[in-house]
Order: sequence, then structure tokens, then C-alpha cells
Amino acid sequence: MPTIVAKVRDAMDTNVFFVDASDTVSKVIDVMLEKGVWSVLVEKQGLPVGVITDRDIFRRCLSKKFSPEACKAEEIMSSPLITISPDESIMEAMKTMTVKNIRRLFIVEEGKVVGRVTQAGLFSYILGVLMTFHDLGITI
Repeated sequence: MPTIVAKVRDAMDTNVFFVDASDTVSKVIDVMLEKGVWSVLVEKQGLPVGVITDRDIFRRCLSKKFSPEACKAEEIMSSPLITISPDESIMEAMKTMTVKNIRRLFIVEEGKVVGRVTQAGLFSYILGVLMTFHDLGITI
């Protein structure tokens, strides 16, 4: 039976947005809403140093009654970034997310962040593959 290996690059989203470590959480929220995303990378001196998710904003800023206008991105970001190569298998990405208890991985190629994969995105990709097999009459 042939083997099919789906790669991270096949399921990654290239819409990755950045904020500066010194930006306020209020600005981070504005970027998330403008771009329609729930996570942004945090840069310091042009290098990615962390990530902020909607959960980080809630758990590390709002729930502690900090002001989003005064709180800085670097104060609530998750760090270090957990990354993976675009040529790794989707199974490896899912394993990493499960072991590290995270919902997204950032894709790094030649030292640059080129995309991300999320649990929801991987689920959607795998569902699409399974539906294609089903439509072809292939039973798994």
C-alpha cells in the first residue's frame, strides 16, 4: 500500500502578523481585529521573540485588571516560540502540539518565520484529505 506523507507546508497559513515588543496590548488587539487573527508574533529589534494569543490577553492582562493601554506586548507574550520546519510531517506537528500543550506552531525556513499551523487548521486539512479519500472510494 502506498504511503502518503502530508507536510506542514501543505497545511500552513502564511498570514503571520507582527507587533513590536514595546507596543501596548491595546495596539495588539487592534492588529488582531484588523487582520482577523487570534495570534500575533512579537518582535524585538526585528527578531521574533514571542507570541501573543487572545488567551494571553485575557489571562495575563485583562483578568489581572491591567490596562491594555498601559500593558506592553513583551509583558504578556508567550516565549520562546515553538517552531517547526515546513518539511516536517503533519503528524510531527500534531505530536509537538500535543506534547507541548499548545494550539499553534510557527513555521521557520532558512531562519525566517514563513507561516503557522493551528490545531483547527490541521483538523480542517486532515478532514479535507479524508473526504477526498472517501469521494475516491478509498477506505481508511
